[in-house]
This record gives sequence, structure tokens and C-alpha cells, in this order.
Amino acid sequence: MYGDLMKVEIDIPKDVKVNLEGRKLIFEGEKGKVEREIFNPLLKVKLQDNKIILETLKDNKKNKRILNTFVSHIKNAIKGVREGFVYKLKAIYSHFPMSFKVEGDKFIIRNYAGERGTRVAKILPGVEVKFEKQDITVSGVDLEKVSQTAANLENATRVTNKDKRIFQDGIYIVKKGK
Repeated sequence: MYGDLMKVEIDIPKDVKVNLEGRKLIFEGEKGKVEREIFNPLLKVKLQDNKIILETLKDNKKNKRILNTFVSHIKNAIKGVREGFVYKLKAIYSHFPMSFKVEGDKFIIRNYAGERGTRVAKILPGVEVKFEKQDITVSGVDLEKVSQTAANLENATRVTNKDKRIFQDGIYIVKKGK
């Protein structure tokens, strides 16, 4: 069942360029550029014949989990530079209308539940945030950065010390995709 070597080959599409610099893979496509570092010492990375080859020295459960994790990261990077990722969020409020503003790498939320102060969510580099009334769109080529930025927006309006069934104001993710 377990052998000495486990190997996975990932085909690179023709419209994507991949460079290997040390343990860092750099993906370039029509939507942009993504860098992914293979930081695990149990994995070896090679580029051959328009394929990315990941190898481990032992075929066991732990190495298989690590290998499959990096395979998913690589596939997400390829998908990102080809199609991009988009998260759609919706601002929900009952009485006090929220207003938004983007300043550099910060998303500023004013008048949340009638608060006088502002709430701030961090926008990660390489991510674009647009809003129109209650609809907020987060887009980019790196899935981790796009999803973390969407989570930052959601967490900035988190309800604490109140009944969440009654106080439902906030920003919520309503759609993930491309």
C-alpha cells in the first residue's frame, strides 16, 4: 500500500506561464500574477514538459495530506490567473444606514448600528473592493487574499454582547465564485 515515492503531475494550461525560483512558483496569466511558495521540506518541486511535478520521499498519510494541500494551492493559483476570484457581500441594516469608504488599504464603515465611531477592515494587497449602495464586491487573483479580505469585512461588523437573532445588522458574504 505504501511505497517509497509519491508523485503528482499538474498540467499547465497554454495561457499560463509558470516560473520556478528556488521553492517559489510564480504564475502569470491574463488576469495577473500569483506567487506561491512551497515551504514544506518534505516536498520537491520540478517544472518539466509544461507540467509541475510534486514529489515526496515517502508514501504515507501525512505526506499525502501535505502533497494534496499544495496541489490545491497550485490549482487555485492557476485558476486565479486565468479567471480570477470574486466574493459578493451584502450590507444589511434595519434602522441606521451604513456608509462606506475605501482609503488605500482600509475599508471604512461609518454609522454601523448608529455608532458614532468608525469601523475599519483591512484590504490585503492585490485585492480590489468596490461597493454600490448595499452591495460590496471583492475581487482579485489570489484566492487566499480575496477570501481573507471578505472575512475582514464580515468581522468588522460582528455583533458582540447582543442577541444575534435580533441585531442582524452587518456585512455578510452572499456569493463566492468567479
